Amino acid sequence: MPAPGLRVTVLSGAGLSTAAGIPDFRGPQGTWTRHPDQVELLDIGRYAADPDVRRRGWRMWRDHPAWHARPAAGHRAVAELGRAGRLQAVLTQNFDGLHQAGGSDPADVVELHGTLRTTSCLACGAREDTRAVLARLAAEPDPPCAVCGGVLKPDVVYFGERLPERALDRAIAAAQDGDVLVAVGSTLTVQPVASLVGLAAEVGAEVVIVNAEPTPYDRVADRVVRDPIEQALPALVSELLARD
Repeated sequence: MPAPGLRVTVLSGAGLSTAAGIPDFRGPQGTWTRHPDQVELLDIGRYAADPDVRRRGWRMWRDHPAWHARPAAGHRAVAELGRAGRLQAVLTQNFDGLHQAGGSDPADVVELHGTLRTTSCLACGAREDTRAVLARLAAEPDPPCAVCGGVLKPDVVYFGERLPERALDRAIAAAQDGDVLVAVGSTLTVQPVASLVGLAAEVGAEVVIVNAEPTPYDRVADRVVRDPIEQALPALVSELLARD
């Protein structure tokens, strides 16, 4: 919990992790821009019904750069807010775990789009470490659940799935309770997460958007920063910490 004083909520998107070597999705060099065929691999209906989609999906996750990425300056800057007792929560659209690896308390991180670190069975709900599933791919390219034989899927939110209810409830509360909301590295086009910016603005929070390209919520922001995230976010955090 934040100490008495300025309370900052951070909403982070894929742009925060590009400096760590993880491509964003919709940018000029984004995953879906360069590999539009991968979009179907994240459709829950196709995934559940088609073994070929699952096999291709598991190969995609096996080769994902998140397994080798290291936190960047932006992740470490967010962690500074936590150490100073100024962080309300980190509401992240990312599933790479880099906020935690960068020093943020896992209890402060709300993973709105899930996590790649664990995998669950669509039938019985049994959960295991994703690395253990990937280790089976050579022998089982569409690995079944070890408990019931059902379909396994990484705990990343796919198209057609609902966001984790508890995570969304906590995110709404954090957006409305903070004094400042910093939205960083997100196009703010994916709902319902993007609407958190509007909720913060409605209750009078200061809204700062750090993103290279315009977003639909720039009009409600108190400040829009176009500078590279790796420079802009540490500078912004230093400014916020100096306000006390």
